[in-house]
Amino acid sequence: MLQKVLWASCVLALSAVGTSAFAATVTIAEHRQARIDALKAVIPDIEKQTGVDIELVEYPGPDREYVSKLLTEIAAGAGPDVFSLPSISQVVDFATAGYLQDVTEEVKASDAYNSFYDITKKAATFDDGKIYVMPTMLSVQQLFFRRDILEKAGISTEQPKDWNDLLQRSIDAKAKTGSYSLMLPMGVTWGSGSFVESFRLLIAGSSTPQLATADGKLDLTGKGVGEVFGFYEQMVTNKLLPVDPLLGPEPWVIPKYEMFPAGKLLITSCGSWCYIFDWGPKSKNPIPDVTKTVGTWSVPGKDGGQHVMVDLSHPWAVNASASDPEAAKKVLKAMGSVKLMVSYAANEGNLPSRKDAVDDADFQKLTALVPLMKDLDRGAYLKSAPGFSTVMEGVGRATEALLLGNADAAGAQKILVDYVKATLGDDVVK
Repeated sequence: MLQKVLWASCVLALSAVGTSAFAATVTIAEHRQARIDALKAVIPDIEKQTGVDIELVEYPGPDREYVSKLLTEIAAGAGPDVFSLPSISQVVDFATAGYLQDVTEEVKASDAYNSFYDITKKAATFDDGKIYVMPTMLSVQQLFFRRDILEKAGISTEQPKDWNDLLQRSIDAKAKTGSYSLMLPMGVTWGSGSFVESFRLLIAGSSTPQLATADGKLDLTGKGVGEVFGFYEQMVTNKLLPVDPLLGPEPWVIPKYEMFPAGKLLITSCGSWCYIFDWGPKSKNPIPDVTKTVGTWSVPGKDGGQHVMVDLSHPWAVNASASDPEAAKKVLKAMGSVKLMVSYAANEGNLPSRKDAVDDADFQKLTALVPLMKDLDRGAYLKSAPGFSTVMEGVGRATEALLLGNADAAGAQKILVDYVKATLGDDVVK
């Protein structure tokens, strides 16, 4: 009997040693408290599903500081095993530099892939068919307007037909209410927002709706870019937007968090998160009955049509220098779950990238977001290319020149083209 007990103890000990020897730990980087909280809520499920220990590493925010720290570490062959990147534009730059693992096989084999919206798959797949990220959340942006104030002023709240309709309605709204009537992010201090939350919404409805050409060049001299800067010029000329706040160190604070809730700004671009983070009951300056008081319009095209702008919001990637690539890919595959997507939707207000999430009982509780899922049928996105980060910086400089009155539309386009050429080389720009 004693021998049997000793033998059983040895088996248990060896089993424990074996388990320990094969146990893997994967580090995941996350930033901003809302996103950290969302990930923490689902880490136990990921660990249970994969058998991998997750070590969460909290990084600084906002996005610019986060990406800068990531880039420094990963370029040195270090950094977290799994991390997110703010948008597909950064994914292209990181992949081109060789910093990301090819995860095509893992993403296509996940239970998420067949449930993805078509636009999710298109945005995540490079021209060569490779996939470098697991898309979990979609950034869906359009125009948000103060329905209550416009209706009281006798201004139509119907979907604008085209750019001229939107501009004229904004001019009329300002004349009747005395409030700033239309704002799209502009200027250098808004960072990538001048492109991501503004420029690209308009370029998608212009005469040339894509910037990345088939040969990988950037079409910045085309007609559409000039049209977008012309629209900005009209906003500035007609004094539709507040200029001074857009030149400050945190240009989003006054217009988005103070003026819009107070009814001193009537129309602005924003994303689904605005119903929760910016103006919802838990925001710093909530708008009462926000989903009825604040309405949404799709972005009209220059000459008609409408769309919402869709981007992959912080898709997840695996570090090319991951300590255990297979374990990291296993974790990445598990991160395409509905549970993770709903957790992020609840904490930061972006939309799940898979269709079946809308049927989830917990997602149905997010009543401000559920109706917006139907807008994905009108989703548009910009193809990315190496150098898009530089284009973002150039757009900030060009739009700031418009704000300051230092350039007209043609001058702003020249500023963008010259900056990108000076940074990346003449041969990059078409």
